[in-house]
Amino acid sequence: MAHVTQNKINIPMLDIKAQHEPIKEEIKQALKDILDSGQFILGPNVRSLEQEVAAYHHASYAAGLASGTDALYLCLKALDIKQGDEVITTPFTFIATAEAITYVGAKPVFVDIDNSTLNINASKIEEKITPRTRAIIVVHIFGQPADMDEIMSLARKYDLRVLEDCAQAFGARYKDQMVGSIGDAGCFSFYPSKNLGAYGDGGMMITNNAEVNEKVRLLRNHGTVAPYRHSFIGYNSRLDEIQAAVLRIKLRYIDEYNRKRSEIARIYTSALHPAVQCPAELPDRTHVYHQYTLRSPLRDKISSVLKDNNVSSVVYYPVPLHLQEAFEDLGYKKGDLPESEAAAETVLSLPVYPELSPEKAEFIADTALKALKT
Repeated sequence: MAHVTQNKINIPMLDIKAQHEPIKEEIKQALKDILDSGQFILGPNVRSLEQEVAAYHHASYAAGLASGTDALYLCLKALDIKQGDEVITTPFTFIATAEAITYVGAKPVFVDIDNSTLNINASKIEEKITPRTRAIIVVHIFGQPADMDEIMSLARKYDLRVLEDCAQAFGARYKDQMVGSIGDAGCFSFYPSKNLGAYGDGGMMITNNAEVNEKVRLLRNHGTVAPYRHSFIGYNSRLDEIQAAVLRIKLRYIDEYNRKRSEIARIYTSALHPAVQCPAELPDRTHVYHQYTLRSPLRDKISSVLKDNNVSSVVYYPVPLHLQEAFEDLGYKKGDLPESEAAAETVLSLPVYPELSPEKAEFIADTALKALKT
């Protein structure tokens, strides 16, 4: 049992201040250097971060962008996905994944998820492929790598492009490869709550394809090929120096951060299994626990009891994308993707972040178990 005094705790889903404390002097110095330099957009810190993130993933190229959503969007543009095309993806993800598809005029085609991993079910993809299918966006949900061998095999068979949405999976591995380096490109978000989070918005694309890299780099900066010369209509999606500097510092600690997340996850699973369905840990991949997401038909009761004990919890995601009003024109109805719908009714994410103490993790698990016994 955890020795934590109930009336003295207040456990949030994330504690960014606690993560900042040990590195604040490094951050202050980096910010001072930027202010002294007068370079604020696409400067030396962005270039260094791109090199460091590419090297970390054993990828050839990386491009810093304004957000993870932009990374998806600009990669789709770079791969020439356009009006009339279809892109297969999962309905159990944040809306940005499918939004990016609509931005280029393509149609999202949703494939149901695997009950165990909550990732897209690779065995159900082929039946959704049509002559209009051009790409698959794979989401490594909550930090759990998807079944990339099967997906890449289908992509080769049908000549499809593959984008990896790694917004929640920085540092995750699939067999001997880093996620994001397996498909045509990998897209990352540096939103502050992510495993590797900035102090504002930010994103990145990595790829081994020189043409994709060049196109994304032009797209992010108004299609600029030389000062005030533009080869096509581009966008404004530039990572700034301050965010890049913060990310460079935190990148040095990412493996430690992910290791500590895994330690918290082990505490939860040890205590909660088999009372609830715990996240799957498959032997050929590394889950980095952006979220620790359990499943239980009593999830609302668990959430209520946790709240009564000043512990945060969140439902990611209460409505799968195929049932969202924003996508009603696609014609999906309740019952079309039963695994995604069942997940939406049973998932609950517990606090999991590097600074969460083992004692507090044990208290959270104990409290969740009490909810199941009362």
